[in-house]
Amino acid sequence: MDGFKDAEFMSAREKELVLAQWKRFVERGFNFEHFTDRLYKFLTLHASFIAHFNRSGFYSTYFEDPEATIRFLNQFDSDHGFASVEYGSTWWLEGEYADINRAMCQVVEKVKERLYEELGKKAEGRDLALASQLLAKHGMRLQTSHSAERDQDSVVQSAAEPQ
Repeated sequence: MDGFKDAEFMSAREKELVLAQWKRFVERGFNFEHFTDRLYKFLTLHASFIAHFNRSGFYSTYFEDPEATIRFLNQFDSDHGFASVEYGSTWWLEGEYADINRAMCQVVEKVKERLYEELGKKAEGRDLALASQLLAKHGMRLQTSHSAERDQDSVVQSAAEPQ
C-alpha cells in the first residue's frame, strides 16, 4: 500500500514490511512460521494488544485455538466496529499508526468470510473430537450422519447399543 507516513518509532518502509508480513500471515492460515518478531512487536506496540510475555505466548493466546483467532480477527473486522479485543476502544485506528492499522483491516476485510468459515470448521472439528473422547471415556460414542442437516441427526449411543 502506498501512502504510509513515517512515525516517531517506525518509518514508512518499516510499515510496508509489517503489512507484507501481515498479509502473508493471514493468507497462509496464521502459521507460527509466518508470525514474525516484527509483526508481533507491531501488534503489541501499535495495535492495542498486550505482549503476553513474548511472541510464543502471544501466538498461543490467539492462534492455537480457532475461536481465539476469531476473537482476534474481530478487531480488524468492520462488522465488529474495529474495537480492540483487549481494551474495547478504537483509539488504535488514530494517530501515527492509523495508516498501517487501517491497511491491516483492509487485508482482513477482503478475506474475512473465508477465514471465519475455515476457523469455524476447525473449531467444530476440535469440539467434536473432544466430545468423542469424553463420550468414549464413558463407554459411548457420537454418531453423526454426513448430511447437511447433521446437527439434527447427531446421536449419542452407548457403546453397547447396536448400530
